[in-house]
Amino acid sequence: MGNSNTLTAAQIRQAILDNPKKRARDLADSLNIGEAALVAAQVTVGGATKITADPNALIPRLKELGPVMALTRTASVVHEKDGIYDNYHAGDHASMVLNGAIDLRMFPSHWVHAFAVRVEGDESVRHSIQIFDAAGDAVHKIHARQGTDIAALEKLTVDLATDDQPDTLTLATRQPAEAPKSNTAKLDILRSEWDRMTDTHQFLRLTSKLGMNRLGAYRIVGDPYVQRLHPDAVNTALEQLVATELPSMIFVGNRGCIQIHSGPIHNLRKMGPWQNVMDPEFNLHLRLDHIAEVYAVHKPTRRGMAHSIEAFDKDGAIILQIFGMRSDAGDFTEKFAALCAALPTLEKEAV
Repeated sequence: MGNSNTLTAAQIRQAILDNPKKRARDLADSLNIGEAALVAAQVTVGGATKITADPNALIPRLKELGPVMALTRTASVVHEKDGIYDNYHAGDHASMVLNGAIDLRMFPSHWVHAFAVRVEGDESVRHSIQIFDAAGDAVHKIHARQGTDIAALEKLTVDLATDDQPDTLTLATRQPAEAPKSNTAKLDILRSEWDRMTDTHQFLRLTSKLGMNRLGAYRIVGDPYVQRLHPDAVNTALEQLVATELPSMIFVGNRGCIQIHSGPIHNLRKMGPWQNVMDPEFNLHLRLDHIAEVYAVHKPTRRGMAHSIEAFDKDGAIILQIFGMRSDAGDFTEKFAALCAALPTLEKEAV
């Protein structure tokens, strides 16, 4: 991807007018610009205001808005949760919002551009806050809902507006996904250190130390740590989670933000290549045709085994993770492990 200097703000605004029904990310890709450039072009005409992208300044203010919708996405999946931005924890490397509805892990170094956006429709005005990385890809968005305090949103916009209000942005080149990295010479160390894990967060430090990454380690570690599943297994798992009402945790993330849903899912609706969870306060939109590799993964922790289903695209980028859920309401991990064991593998495909 190039940067937005290839088009003027006026040309970008005209492209938006010419493609009123095209999704922002798709339009940006077709123009070879970052999505943030589409938003910046609206600054001149009053549809957007550039605000600080610093999570420590922005996120604590979001509680004032009341109920909103949090959205985190990649090219393959969109994760939407309704709730209130309460219980913020700042951090230099990672920040968190952690409550019953909104559950986020944010990585401030990738929060580079942010805008408060106002779009006038035929019958209503849509308000949002949109945050982008250095390449102009969206890392997180906050959309107003019916109960959102719009006056508080407008005050936030004024308070956090930057001194400069450019209608064009110079954007970095989008960085490709890291290719899978394995190291078969250290396979025995990988397995022995895996056995000694007490927290799932230790896994990435372990693989980095051994010159591997997540997908590279999964490809070589073998049973009983990992089983490779058929790409259809993700859809089968979603169907089983609905049928059994089994609570789980569904993680979707990009470089700048990870968003988590915890609980059961109830309503699936398949449309073309998209499988969609359409629940009142949680929506998931997943491109099934983007799934290239799927693994059932089992990691030891102090509280017992953590079981997950993890899907990757053709470039090795992780699309989503589904974990067995353990909470004050109950421990559902063993039932989730049984669900994983019944999923189709590459050697035992569903008939």
